[in-house]
Amino acid sequence: MSEVAMVLIGGLFVLLLLGVPIAFTLGILTAVGIWMADFNPMILAQRLVAGSNISSLLAIPGFILAGDLMSAGGLSRRLVRIASVCFGHLTGGLSMATVAAGTFFGAISGSAPATTAAVGSVMIDEMEKRGYSRGYAAGLATSIGPLGQMIPPSIPMIIWGVLAEQSISKLFLAGVVPGLIAAAGFCVVGYLYARRLGIPKEARASFGQLGAAFRDGLWALLAPVVILGGIYGGIFSPTEAAFVGALYSLIIGLFVYKDLNWRTLGPLFIQSMRTTTVIMFIIVVAYGFAWIIASEQIPTQISSALLSITDNPFLILLLLNIMLLVLGAFMDTVSAMVILSGVLTAVGAQVGLDPIQLGAMVVINFAVGMVTPPLGYSLFVASSISGLSIETVSRHLWPFLLVLIALVGLIAYVPAITLWLPGLVG
Repeated sequence: MSEVAMVLIGGLFVLLLLGVPIAFTLGILTAVGIWMADFNPMILAQRLVAGSNISSLLAIPGFILAGDLMSAGGLSRRLVRIASVCFGHLTGGLSMATVAAGTFFGAISGSAPATTAAVGSVMIDEMEKRGYSRGYAAGLATSIGPLGQMIPPSIPMIIWGVLAEQSISKLFLAGVVPGLIAAAGFCVVGYLYARRLGIPKEARASFGQLGAAFRDGLWALLAPVVILGGIYGGIFSPTEAAFVGALYSLIIGLFVYKDLNWRTLGPLFIQSMRTTTVIMFIIVVAYGFAWIIASEQIPTQISSALLSITDNPFLILLLLNIMLLVLGAFMDTVSAMVILSGVLTAVGAQVGLDPIQLGAMVVINFAVGMVTPPLGYSLFVASSISGLSIETVSRHLWPFLLVLIALVGLIAYVPAITLWLPGLVG
């Protein structure tokens, strides 16, 4: 391994351990690597511009804005109400309603923290009132966050599609079945929890209550139909769908539900712009870092080292998933995917892994990282909403983490879970 490669890898670990923000870490190391490799310094500026000049990345601000508008515009609250009247009468029904609401909102926002925030802000207090412990409710709200990264549209799927040069539409479809499996697993956990503690069932909703909830939430239910139907109906691209979703949410929030008003839009747009700026800043500098490590052939060397341990595809996949789960707990999803994309695609090609299956596996591994300490963003959101410490929420996460880890194993070793739907749709 070259001197430049050793400095880049060693510097990455040192700066992260020192607590330097990931974007600055990657920017510093990219500049150092270009200087040590004696490249023209202008390459740094060129790589940064190239990292921002990718049209598919325009979908990210669109979906972030759409998620924020749906939360503030009352769409998420109405989705929660529909889920409650449908599942509340079952054993563990309020848990199931929370999962269902998270699944619906995940089909709109594309973001794990946004899904946790939108559903958890409504359901944590409600579950505590009905006999669930606040820690369990916060743990469940944390765990449904990754559904926002599995159920399309998914912001990390967009980023991986750009990095690996794969079809974003196919990656979206690859996340549907895993998302539904995770949702079903969370419902089973909720059923067992409620049964063990003897939490009473809610009264079955009357036809009138069901009708009222669906009438009130009709426009919210139509949001994923508009967004995903437009993509797979060939009406617009995933990038265009993001802004169609934002416009739809704006119109419904302002003129139908009227939970939005013109005074609240300014702060809401600023909030979305801040989130977008953070993500795009990381992508831009990580793009430059990915270029310098590729020029030093680090991905090839790491994949060769991994393959030298064993040539058994089963063990290679096991090691790969363990590595992704560990890194997901310590690194930001966006920067981790950009840094590792070259390594992961090289290893995937060596073991004959389908690129769409690989993309789904990577994204869902890092989705698990969203709920695990120390850098689980959904965990931070749930802790803030519930008023509980990170440690308290983490203690209630383990049954949901088991579901997610089992799902990761299924995705790695049962290709049909991620490839059946993309193949069916064609």
